[in-house]
Amino acid sequence: MTRHPHGPIVIAAGGTGGHLFPGQALAQELRRRGRKIVLITDERVQRFDKLFPEADIYEVPSATPSGKGLAGLLRAAPAIVAGVARSFAILQRVKPAALIGFGGYPTLPPVAAAILRGIPVCVHEQNAVLGRVNRLVAPHVEAIASTFEAPKFLKARDAGKLALTGNPVRDAVIAQANAPYVVPEAGDTIRLLVFGGSQGARVMSDVVPAALARLPQEMRNRLRVVQQARPEDIERVREIYATAGIAAELNAFFDDMPERIAAAHLVIGRSGASTVSELAVIGRPSVLVPLPHSLDNDQKANAEKLAEAGAAFMIEQKDFTEKALAARLAQLFATPAALGTAAKAAREKGQPGAVRALADLVEALGRGEYRALRNPAAKDAANEDGPTMLKFVVGGL
Repeated sequence: MTRHPHGPIVIAAGGTGGHLFPGQALAQELRRRGRKIVLITDERVQRFDKLFPEADIYEVPSATPSGKGLAGLLRAAPAIVAGVARSFAILQRVKPAALIGFGGYPTLPPVAAAILRGIPVCVHEQNAVLGRVNRLVAPHVEAIASTFEAPKFLKARDAGKLALTGNPVRDAVIAQANAPYVVPEAGDTIRLLVFGGSQGARVMSDVVPAALARLPQEMRNRLRVVQQARPEDIERVREIYATAGIAAELNAFFDDMPERIAAAHLVIGRSGASTVSELAVIGRPSVLVPLPHSLDNDQKANAEKLAEAGAAFMIEQKDFTEKALAARLAQLFATPAALGTAAKAAREKGQPGAVRALADLVEALGRGEYRALRNPAAKDAANEDGPTMLKFVVGGL
């Protein structure tokens, strides 16, 4: 095992907010502790480098297998192998104390390279379902940090590596963790926040404005809507709200989303890992519409966790109609105590200390002091595995 306990911490995260936001949160905490940060990501890094202002950022090639089976893997293999080779060289130069991967195919090259170099490696799973890359490398890493106690697809051989840390949230989210939730009384303004991320804003624009327009006039008069919408949808959404007499603020992007969540009486959105974690830490009730095409239905699993706790109301996209949403909202706005109960349940699921727990784990890993609760059969089981993508990549170098 190669150890440089005073070296930087390498964060490997894919170029989407769901993977980068917890990485950003960890970087903020580690910087407070005086640690140097290196970010390894894919070509989308230009959109997110401002999230890591003091980090050394490296771009490495990667690819997501297109389609199922060997053909998709073979198409992706050249980029993955090139990414492993570049990551190998980067790690040789920066001499990190440890590397943590936040999932997604862009993390496979640096994680594989770190394993090859004998660098201590941890992966973090934000979702209630263990992602495909994290599943792949699980037998070869020292720790699997998790938001949930028993992520789906975690094999028994790797269960001893699981550390329940929670999902780190950014400083801006922690700053809103103690913002009180005030239940709207009869006649009060009702503040509604609607967003869906880059993959989900279209359905929100198609369904939510028309659903709100179905509400009784008295409810429409009380509504103050803040909605994220794609640029091409903003004008038609604005027109629906104006015709319905609903006050609405629309934009393609809000850079103060934690403050917007804290100000809301109810949030309507997708159920990506970062969204679910932020709603819980801030303690706000939500109507969650899982992205139906997410890998392994991870968004549905996330939404179910909050719904089972009484913190959210899940509507699958096939059932997310104007009529169904209007009925749900009319019921919630007519019985606002239910919103207060859901807000309390959400806060109870929040994990504001997650970033400190994860930072402790990673630093201990770099010092050689971390000891997971190992499953005695895990090593033997890993050695008996059939071919995996990691072995394929290693064999291609």
